Amino acid sequence: MKLINTCTLDVKKSKFIAYYYEINNKEEIDNILKDIKVEHKKAKHIPYAYKIDNLIKKSDDKEPNNTAGTPIYNIIMQNNLNNVLILVVRYFGGTLLGSGLLTRTYLNSAKEVIKKVD
Repeated sequence: MKLINTCTLDVKKSKFIAYYYEINNKEEIDNILKDIKVEHKKAKHIPYAYKIDNLIKKSDDKEPNNTAGTPIYNIIMQNNLNNVLILVVRYFGGTLLGSGLLTRTYLNSAKEVIKKVD
């Protein structure tokens, strides 16, 4: 596993920290998620998506259905990425964003974290 990039977006006092990893197997994903959860104990949500050949998974991590994992997954697919895990740590800032802004923020987090690599 290799951390390729990170980036942070602030939206209405919520902080979104995106991580972009190059990965080779499911065990690496499990270890990364475990480490991130320890590092960011106070984070409200840590949604993610990954793709290793035909092994694909996305998680909203208790965000409203399809507002977090799906937009991250869509960025992976639109950019033809493989052997990749993108996760976004969210610290809730006290203001509900609504599903539209929430979805756009997760989408933009994933876009930004892969864009900075080029």
